[in-house]
Amino acid sequence: MIICRLLYMPSSPSRSILIRGLTVSKICKFIPQSWKQPPRLISKPQYESVPATLFKSFRYCIAHGHFYEAFRAFSLLRHQSGSHELVFRSAASLLSTCVEFNEFVSGQQIHAYCISSGLEFDPVLVLKLVTFYSAFNLLDEAQTITENSDIFHPFPWNVLIDSYVRNKRFEESVSVYKRMMGKGVQPDEFTYPSVLKACGALLDFASGRVVHGSIEVSSHRCSLYVCNALISMYKRFGKVDIARRLFDRMSERDAVSWNAVINCYASKGNLEEALELFDRMLQSGVEATVVTWNTLAGGCLKIGNYVGALNCVLEMRNYNVGLDSVAMINGLTACSHIGELRLGKVFHCLAISSGFNNIDNVRNSLITLYSRCGDLRHAFLVFQEIEVNSLSRWNSVISCYAHNMRSEETSFLVREMLLYGFHPNYVTLASILPLCARVANLQHGKEIHCYILRRQSFNGSLILWNSLFDMYAKSGEIIAAKRVYDSMRKRDKVTYTSLIGGYGMLGKGEVALSLFKEMIRSGMKPDHVTMVAVLSACSHSNLVRQGQSWFGKMQTVFGIHPRLEHYSCMVDLYCRAGHLAAARKIFLKIPYEPSSAMCATILKACLIHGNTDIGEWAADKLLLEMKPEHLGHYMLLADMYAATGSWNKLVTVKTSLSDMCLQKAHDFALMETDSGLDGVNDKPMIDSAVNQEQSSDEERLVEVG
Repeated sequence: MIICRLLYMPSSPSRSILIRGLTVSKICKFIPQSWKQPPRLISKPQYESVPATLFKSFRYCIAHGHFYEAFRAFSLLRHQSGSHELVFRSAASLLSTCVEFNEFVSGQQIHAYCISSGLEFDPVLVLKLVTFYSAFNLLDEAQTITENSDIFHPFPWNVLIDSYVRNKRFEESVSVYKRMMGKGVQPDEFTYPSVLKACGALLDFASGRVVHGSIEVSSHRCSLYVCNALISMYKRFGKVDIARRLFDRMSERDAVSWNAVINCYASKGNLEEALELFDRMLQSGVEATVVTWNTLAGGCLKIGNYVGALNCVLEMRNYNVGLDSVAMINGLTACSHIGELRLGKVFHCLAISSGFNNIDNVRNSLITLYSRCGDLRHAFLVFQEIEVNSLSRWNSVISCYAHNMRSEETSFLVREMLLYGFHPNYVTLASILPLCARVANLQHGKEIHCYILRRQSFNGSLILWNSLFDMYAKSGEIIAAKRVYDSMRKRDKVTYTSLIGGYGMLGKGEVALSLFKEMIRSGMKPDHVTMVAVLSACSHSNLVRQGQSWFGKMQTVFGIHPRLEHYSCMVDLYCRAGHLAAARKIFLKIPYEPSSAMCATILKACLIHGNTDIGEWAADKLLLEMKPEHLGHYMLLADMYAATGSWNKLVTVKTSLSDMCLQKAHDFALMETDSGLDGVNDKPMIDSAVNQEQSSDEERLVEVG
């Protein structure tokens, strides 16, 4: 305060010394530096323009997921003058946000604004619009925008082609690719995988070769993704040799490359080559994924090597590869075919712990496992655990009981299904028809036939008509089967196989073989089931030479590795013809473990033809090595040992037979106590729709015979 008073005291111009001896220079030492700075000019505030402020607000809303506030800011922004560039950028950003928030109507409004503003064919907005409409599966609109634009960048075409493929509209996908090429747009490495997948799905070999030719002259010839797609396409075509050449020339390979080429061989049943490639894959440092293991297991299942498939699934655990739902299904399928119920229950536990038991296909595989192993109680428990009441749920359990020839329970389940409002589809009926043939209940089969005839939706179901045709053929109603065959608009190898088997059962082997030749001429390639029917037809008609010829051509001509059932047919063929030495020779050549039924066939033939030497050999093999569990086999053994005078062995057989009869009597007493359907007989039986329509359909059965 003293200093301030001194500063503001009036001073005399003649005096340079202030009072009390203080000079100005001394006083200045006490003044802060900030006081000595010149005064700053206060500038006027700078205000942002309204469009810039709105755009800043718009970007904030987009970044924080406030869609409706962003759309409101966009609406205000487009009414501001001088904001053309900001509106354009906002529209492009908002179209992407509409896809993210599933806002279709808002996206259409933006599209309408783009049209009215003349921005519709701007390159940036075209990409956004095509992506927008593709995301909502409005592919016709997306295609119109793409084709009307003058953009030569492949991105919108790629989005469109990929969208058609994802929606399984493969023909449109290939068509769009051709239009793209016609407009002079050059494909990139993202174009080719989608269109190659479409060609493979359509089995359009010609278009696939054209696309491959385009790749060969492009810069994407060595692209990893393109080469992987090419291998997968040729696998679909069955051109394993081309796929292998493409794989061998690849300078870079990933797990997808190895999986694709392994799948080529596994899908063809060439497991030896698939396993060799698998070993090379591991040696090259590429880790086998769950897809690799599933491919090998699937290949084993395809050729009937169920033990190999099961080993593949179990081996995954040793390589620290987690099981997925496909691996679970493969393991359950293998267990169901070889009757390995214990391991099947282990997979069931794993499915529960991993959550896969909630997947429909896994549940259906569990029901199939318990069904094939005869454990109907657990099959029904799995059925009851399925919370969603669907037709597939009913189909799985109906198929289970039909497979086990439980006709009453099957009928009950069909009626219950109808009560719940579900009508049988082709899967339901196709699972019931074989039961009608097995239990010799042809009347029910004819009722189902009438049900099929009354519904136009079943006309195109080849699986159902094959089952119907197969029922008549296996029931010996070959005339009715032939009429169904003649009425079918489309036939496949299953149709021919059923007819060949039907004629073979009736001893009309020549007719069966002529149908087989007709099938080959029509371009159909037989599978292992067809060859069983052919060899069985030769056996029932004593066509030894023809049977030998077709058995030899199985592997050399058709590439089918003989299975146990094919060897069984050949043993039966030789035994029926009395060629017992040939039967024993081929029996000893079987690369699998022979069944006791095959040995019993030789034994019975020896009794018929009086060949005690081979007969005693077959008896010893059956008794000592195979330990038969069928009563009829013990009867054959007793007859053979009696014929050869082997009394000590006969005593052994009779002792085993006595023990077995006691066990069978005990099992028979318990047989009906565990059907799996508790309280079936206590529930009311509701007439099904099939029976309700029976009276009005009797006249249609005249056509069937």
